[in-house]
Amino acid sequence: MTKIMHRNLHLGYGYTALAFFGITSLWVIFLQQRGLSLVQIGLCESLFHFTSLLSEVPSGILADRFGDKPVLIAGRVAAICHALIMLTAHSFWWFALGFVLQAWAYNLQSGTIEALLYDTLADHQATDKFAVVTKNMNLTIELVDTIGVLLAGWFIHGYLALTYWLYAAAAVLAIIVILALREPQHAKATVATTNSIWQITRAAAHWLHQLPQLRRLMLFHAAFSAIGTTYYYYFQSVMTSHGFSGPLISGILVMTAILNVGGVQLTPWLQKQVSQLKLLITLTLLLTISLTSAFWVNIGWLVASYLAVNVLQAVIEPLLSNYYNQLIPSGQRATLLSVASMLFSVVMILMFPIIGWLIERSNFTTVFGVLGCGLGLPLLIGFIFKKHYQH
Repeated sequence: MTKIMHRNLHLGYGYTALAFFGITSLWVIFLQQRGLSLVQIGLCESLFHFTSLLSEVPSGILADRFGDKPVLIAGRVAAICHALIMLTAHSFWWFALGFVLQAWAYNLQSGTIEALLYDTLADHQATDKFAVVTKNMNLTIELVDTIGVLLAGWFIHGYLALTYWLYAAAAVLAIIVILALREPQHAKATVATTNSIWQITRAAAHWLHQLPQLRRLMLFHAAFSAIGTTYYYYFQSVMTSHGFSGPLISGILVMTAILNVGGVQLTPWLQKQVSQLKLLITLTLLLTISLTSAFWVNIGWLVASYLAVNVLQAVIEPLLSNYYNQLIPSGQRATLLSVASMLFSVVMILMFPIIGWLIERSNFTTVFGVLGCGLGLPLLIGFIFKKHYQH
């Protein structure tokens, strides 16, 4: 491993820390404070994912065609614009526009930084180290997300607007880090030999057709992550309805981070020790148990379930990233990773506003208890037990 490779990896971790700084993680509470209902909040999140659906694959194609650095910079510019709108908006439609910009910020970095670091390793014939790099990236994400939400928890009563100023500042610093990154030669060669966006699209479609295992992993990932993400965000309404104080929320989030870091650290070991099929089945069953435990209603059980769901989310992300990158060819990496994100957006477009509407008419525990035992997860289990699933 050369000095250049080390430098790119460290800069990549730095960018990851700034781009995933979780200072705005309490956005559901922020929007409630601004007067939006859970249905309107759900519509904003749905619009975010609808925009992602339209933009995710084109953003990956742009990265494969023009290089990762310009796309990453554009993503941080969109993040800054999102923060400014969130700070100044006073109506649903302005907040909706802010979520469109946030979707572009997400799309333009989704899978792109991973592709850049993988190609950095490919330049030095060190792709076998990618599992460790992925672990380090996800560990970084967990740590900075925790620091962000810890700060946000202290700002929860009247000062959440400050979190968006900090988010914008982090985006500016991220642009500086991106400018210092060196584009991998492997990626440059790919860009130079690609004649058109249409050729990239055709090549990506070819690989999706040739790799049924990749398609199944993407569908599984989309459903699993959508359920976990929806639980995570709507649990914020539980905390506010039960009158959780800022320090108590921060304490829960710190505990979440500690457990998540442990889960991320275990991921490479789990991948080596347990077959892909058995590991995915186990994670699915654990998520089912976590959701159905909501029927106990007791707030202590709900907090425990919240912690468990977050740990499972922390494990599934690096795990699926490793599975994807073992299957995906370099020239279509950013594009195909964007397809995975697009499928997640499809599920979220439908799920998030519907769950918000159901919670307003029933309650959190009933909705997620039913979701766990009667709808989403049994379908996932049936899916991964399909006869022709490839190991």
